[in-house]
Amino acid sequence: MAGKILVIRGGAIGDFILTLPVFAALRSHLPQASLHVLGYANIAQLAVAGGLAEDVRPIEARALAGFFARNGTLTPELQDYFASFAIIISYLYDPDELFQTNVARCSKAQFIVGPHRPDDRAGLHASEVFLKPLERLAVFDADPVPRLTLAHRPSPIASSLALHPGSGSERKNWPEHKWAELLERLVAASGLQLLLVGGAAEGGRLERLASRLPPQRVEVARNLPLTELGLRLASCAAFVGHDSGITHLAGALGVPGLVLWAETVREVWAPQNPGMEILSHEKGIESLGTEEVFAAMGNLIRRAQAKP
Repeated sequence: MAGKILVIRGGAIGDFILTLPVFAALRSHLPQASLHVLGYANIAQLAVAGGLAEDVRPIEARALAGFFARNGTLTPELQDYFASFAIIISYLYDPDELFQTNVARCSKAQFIVGPHRPDDRAGLHASEVFLKPLERLAVFDADPVPRLTLAHRPSPIASSLALHPGSGSERKNWPEHKWAELLERLVAASGLQLLLVGGAAEGGRLERLASRLPPQRVEVARNLPLTELGLRLASCAAFVGHDSGITHLAGALGVPGLVLWAETVREVWAPQNPGMEILSHEKGIESLGTEEVFAAMGNLIRRAQAKP
């Protein structure tokens, strides 16, 4: 089968991480194919960094606008781009098939439509939902667990714990004052070095939490490029976070962790990676107590402190 395959994937960090099994399955079943990504470059670059794709083209490029309009004006350069692929797998939200129709105007590629997001009511894990379209390429029973191995991946640093006290939605977050209590408990009861990670969604939360701790025990890593963040996470012995893209990234990198879970459908969205444990409360995430979370971290703390 053919030489070039394009996977089109927008969405947030977690959506992309949960689509990594698609790239892995294509690599495994079609080893001679050249895989390419059309997506948000800052996120999709992870596939290239992990050896799962050859290159990334930014989906937010202005020239692509014509492909999302009825009878849109298609630039010659992009017509040649889409024409160069034998297979195009799209996870775009395209209910009127405008994008698909415009691509067909310039490309003879086999066009496979995938869901832009799973149906929470179906109870099937998101990564399995995203793999379903590959059955049209006779790809069955692929591993649905996202896995990412970055080049030059560092060895885990002893007693280093990464924590992401935020997410893309405040309703998924454990209260900030409880995070403060947990961090102070960790500093008092362990020798762990703490790495607080996050982005714009966290506002000043990282800095506020760090200000309550001894500066020699905590580092803040905000708004790092995802590949660099991945390397920092991979260097940590363990991770604690919420239902977020960064949690899925840590899981894909194989970092053991504890996920403080809120209201999202667990069967569909929870990390499936070995070593990722889920902690929730029947009355909601805000009802999780500091001591309860600290106790649940026991194995992670012991593991982190035992690292050579």
